[in-house]
Amino acid sequence: MYRAPLRELRFVLEELLGSTALSDCPQYAEYSHELGRTILEEAGRFAESVLEPLNRSGDQEGAHWSPDGVRTPAGFKDAYRQFAEGGWPQLGSDPRFGGQPVPQALNNAVQEILASANLAFKLCPMLTHGAVHALSLCASQAQQQQYLPKMISGEWTGTMVLTEPQAGSDLALIRTRAIPEGDHFRLFGQKIFITWGEHDLTENTIHMVLARIDGAPAGTKGISLFIVPKVLIGPDGSLGERNEVRCASIEHKLGIHASPTCVMEYGHDRGAVGYLVGEANHGLEYMFVMMNTARLAVGVEGYAVGERAFQRAAEYARTRVQGKPPGAASATPIIEHPDVRRMLLTMKSCTEASRALALYAGLQLDLGAHHPDEGTRRAALERGELLIPVVKGWCTETGNETAALGVQVHGGMGFVEEAGAAQYVRDVRITTIYEGTTGIQSNDLLGRKLARDRGAAMASLLSEMTAELRAIESAVPTVLRTRDAALQGVALLERATRALLGAMATDAAHGLAVSVPYLKLCGLTIGGWRLAKSAAIAAGGLGGADRAFYEAKIHTAHFYARQVLPQALGLAQIVEGGAESVLEASAEHI
Repeated sequence: MYRAPLRELRFVLEELLGSTALSDCPQYAEYSHELGRTILEEAGRFAESVLEPLNRSGDQEGAHWSPDGVRTPAGFKDAYRQFAEGGWPQLGSDPRFGGQPVPQALNNAVQEILASANLAFKLCPMLTHGAVHALSLCASQAQQQQYLPKMISGEWTGTMVLTEPQAGSDLALIRTRAIPEGDHFRLFGQKIFITWGEHDLTENTIHMVLARIDGAPAGTKGISLFIVPKVLIGPDGSLGERNEVRCASIEHKLGIHASPTCVMEYGHDRGAVGYLVGEANHGLEYMFVMMNTARLAVGVEGYAVGERAFQRAAEYARTRVQGKPPGAASATPIIEHPDVRRMLLTMKSCTEASRALALYAGLQLDLGAHHPDEGTRRAALERGELLIPVVKGWCTETGNETAALGVQVHGGMGFVEEAGAAQYVRDVRITTIYEGTTGIQSNDLLGRKLARDRGAAMASLLSEMTAELRAIESAVPTVLRTRDAALQGVALLERATRALLGAMATDAAHGLAVSVPYLKLCGLTIGGWRLAKSAAIAAGGLGGADRAFYEAKIHTAHFYARQVLPQALGLAQIVEGGAESVLEASAEHI
């Protein structure tokens, strides 16, 4: 049974991120930790009682396609009704259209709870939120008034519609056409891998579609963004006739079976009616607004599934009696075996490091959007953007490793679907691919984030990490050892960053050959910094009522420092000297 980690989330939001971090932002003048706790508790209740019971049944039944549309598994439609009635789609959205402004960090925490309980369900409102964000920033006032209130209320959902069969991740190759017709366009084309592109949860779906206006420049410069409703909307806001939008099929996937991944066809006769968002030929720029929001959300999904896999594995290990560990007189629960305990601590510590990193990134985006001081806004936004590919790449890779360890803890039973551990491996696998593979994230980290300022944002982060770690003083020896290990990790990352920037100055391919190891080194090291700081904070709470919680925080951080963070040395060596082994090999060598 899933239990939302409310105490852990409160610790990160209130103690690790700091109670006054957002106090200067007018947007959050009415926000308080009491409000945050209430929202988390309600999210936990909804996830545990409504979403989690549908996770396995939804996986077993899957979504159903027919020429008339897509039917979701039993219980999903009612769960969505409760989700909308509870006001959850409003969280983090524009209050002008019925939204409830809350910090991105808190919203990330809520998204974790939903994803842990039922990733397939959570994907639908996540995409709607991304579409809402794009419309809030890029659409005309008339378009915002027409679409946002019903999307924010949950009455309608939204999608991101990018990929085409021949294009994959190379959006410069898209062929979907847009032909002007009065105040709108007619779209013709096919899109694939459209998550929740068709379903029966709501009456209307607002598709955000990338297409090329006839005569537009080739490549990414000729791409525009269009609003394409599933059902056309009348002047009075009522729903009219069905647009020329249909789901041709749904994919048969490794996991997230309850989430329909659709092949969408636009314009089988006169063309699908679409409305241009913003200026023509700026579509990719606008879509990246959605994409960055989605990348952060997918990073959260990665460790969220890892959290659920950890909970199930720990529960199994506490009840499964097998074998005698050293010193035991008889068989014991397998959690007493040192290697099982090692696996569980790996799962726990990596999940906590990922959570601390992702919520910290959310805080930076909050400050970057709403802090009144321009310099603070700019620095925070640069850091948040620097961290997005790390969160998306490292947290999802770590979530995959965590889910796989969950199967291993179960032993042979883990390979049996009835045990439940295998579903997490299947479901979480897509998170390293969604919104760009880990390689695409690492290329973004190097090519767009590290190279744009020649490493200045990374240097600022490294400096702050070093200063904070050196400032840690504690009477608890374990905390000091954790601090020292984190400092060693930061020094390795700093050295590797200098070497990488130097090599890329003469040969960009050098960086791309080791970009994924560099991204993992960033995540591993930044996670170590966050856990070392967590341990120092926890040491100050050992004298209170939450002593057991704080002791566990210190032990988890120490384990990470001793058994996980040492991987930084190997990754740094790859970054500094591993590129040639890739670049010297030809296709014939593979």
